[in-house]
Amino acid sequence: MSITKTIPIFPLDLVLFPNQELPLKIFEPRYKQMIDDCILSEKEFGVCLSSPQMTVANWEAPYGIGTIAKIIDCKDVDSTSGHLHINTKGHNRFRIIRIIPPCLNQPTDYDPFSIKGIEEIDKLHQDVGVQEKMYIQADVELINEIEEPISIDEWTHLIELWKEKISFQAKPQNISSYELDNLLETYYLNTETPTLDYVYSLCALGASSPKDLQLILESTSKEQLLENCKNLLRIQ
Repeated sequence: MSITKTIPIFPLDLVLFPNQELPLKIFEPRYKQMIDDCILSEKEFGVCLSSPQMTVANWEAPYGIGTIAKIIDCKDVDSTSGHLHINTKGHNRFRIIRIIPPCLNQPTDYDPFSIKGIEEIDKLHQDVGVQEKMYIQADVELINEIEEPISIDEWTHLIELWKEKISFQAKPQNISSYELDNLLETYYLNTETPTLDYVYSLCALGASSPKDLQLILESTSKEQLLENCKNLLRIQ
């Protein structure tokens, strides 16, 4: 039986994979409220790739599949900027079942980096009630992780595709095999015992944009995952 829960959703221009660490700088009032709520209730939140083509209350909407993020630690607010720095780590993947819109629509010409924009949001929040949630929430269903092992042959093939792609993208500069191996070493990807985490990291290293990684995150079987990885790493 699948596990469902209601969590805050943080749409970002990135894909978070399970077991990856993600440092975040929080500066918008809606996400400061979200982090406060998570810390007080020991809840986690969901990180999803944002979709500029879709909106929820005029805010960028999340893609339908994301990853649970748990807060590892929360640093003090920067006294100059007011920004909050937190470290998080990805856990289970999830599928959104139902979006719960925030209490506020995004104002026209809203600038989250300006004092005027922050003051505007704070005033709107005061008007609707400070207990109301400014951030998107969702009912989500946890997705079972892929448990089949990655063989060394499958891993070696992915590495070769990655090397070919990086070499092609670097032209006319030539990248030696030593330099490619050194890059893999830098990202701790030289291994003879590959796991799912290694595959995720290699794809992140070979992706051209966060959208390329969404299909990797959405893979539900090892076969589908490896096929999506090969498509991502092949020279287009």
